[in-house]
Amino acid sequence: MEFMTAKEAAARWGISDRRVRILCAEGKIDGVTQKGRAYLIPADSLKPVDGRAYRGVELSEQYAPLFAAVDAQKSELDRRRPLTQGELQRLRDEFLVDFTYNSNAIEGNTLTLKETALALEGVTIDKKPLKDL
Repeated sequence: MEFMTAKEAAARWGISDRRVRILCAEGKIDGVTQKGRAYLIPADSLKPVDGRAYRGVELSEQYAPLFAAVDAQKSELDRRRPLTQGELQRLRDEFLVDFTYNSNAIEGNTLTLKETALALEGVTIDKKPLKDL
């Protein structure tokens, strides 16, 4: 099994190595072993949910895996930064089409996602009411 140090986990998860050591000591990270003063963390471990952000708020334990998965995806995105201009433009375009499609669908528009993308490019859609364009 591959392991990482607290410092490596901190860099991967975007938190301080002190916080990683505290999480290890509290048993919040699964599979951690301690050798002397050092912690060995499984390399495939997900960043645990930071309970400090939810002080005074009751959260159901059923949501903990969901929060951990979102935190892991955010960490992976942060690890890949900075994004290239091409990647940024593609993400902006994709967001614009998805946002427009979902906003119009709420209003009762009958265009498909592909038709919405074409309409945003200036292409008219055949056999669709004018109100949908």
